[in-house]
Amino acid sequence: MTEQRIRIGVQIQPQHADYAAIRRAAAEAEDLGVDIVFNWDHFYPLSGEPDGKHFECWTMLGAWAEATSRVEIGALVSCNSYRNPELLADMARTVDHISEGRLILGIGSGWFQKDYDQYGYEFGTAGGRLDDLASALPRIEQRWTALNPAPTRQIPVLIGGGGEKKTLRLVARHAQIWHSFADLETFPRKSQILADHCAAVGRDPSTIEKSVGVRGDAAPDEIGGQLAELGVRLFTVGASGPDYDLSPLRKWIAWRDRNNS
Repeated sequence: MTEQRIRIGVQIQPQHADYAAIRRAAAEAEDLGVDIVFNWDHFYPLSGEPDGKHFECWTMLGAWAEATSRVEIGALVSCNSYRNPELLADMARTVDHISEGRLILGIGSGWFQKDYDQYGYEFGTAGGRLDDLASALPRIEQRWTALNPAPTRQIPVLIGGGGEKKTLRLVARHAQIWHSFADLETFPRKSQILADHCAAVGRDPSTIEKSVGVRGDAAPDEIGGQLAELGVRLFTVGASGPDYDLSPLRKWIAWRDRNNS
């Protein structure tokens, strides 16, 4: 496989801001040269005022598909619990077409209990939610084969998480991108476990792009370089409202360009 190039993402967290500010941040990120613009799939802020301003994920992705022209877009990550798998597959296919093939389907099992309680979803257990995700992924893939028109491409699936027995097995079976929350010390072990799961299903682990979130104030040449040596190729910086300071992206993009040249 050809060596994967380094990519930079930004997560425009849809909290504490008017939508106009969110739209401007997405446009600015594209102008800066970022590769992917993510949001997240929650119903309430994850930091700051708990009941502050907040907007829904997939409606926003449909708008971003029209408002951007180059960047890939997606959720980091969509919660499997909130939508029927067939419906989510159709939503993803539709945004894929609106964006002319720029959607990434980021998905996870869910964890933020307030979302569940306030919107009437059963929270259950972490293991049960992972089992639900395991059941949903083949249904999503099957629905994509039945839709007319079909997706414009094989929609890349990003799975977030590091559970060694269930989550990483799902990554090996279904994902093109693995988003890890591991630190430098634990990432090599998680990566090896993923490789073992890949071997069990006959898959080359190098076909899975490795992704992490990084702090905007981190030094790309230091932390980025160390993670890149471990095989990470997608680095995503978070930005929260109301102001969406994207200046940290400039140094990460510059670092990417130096390493990809």
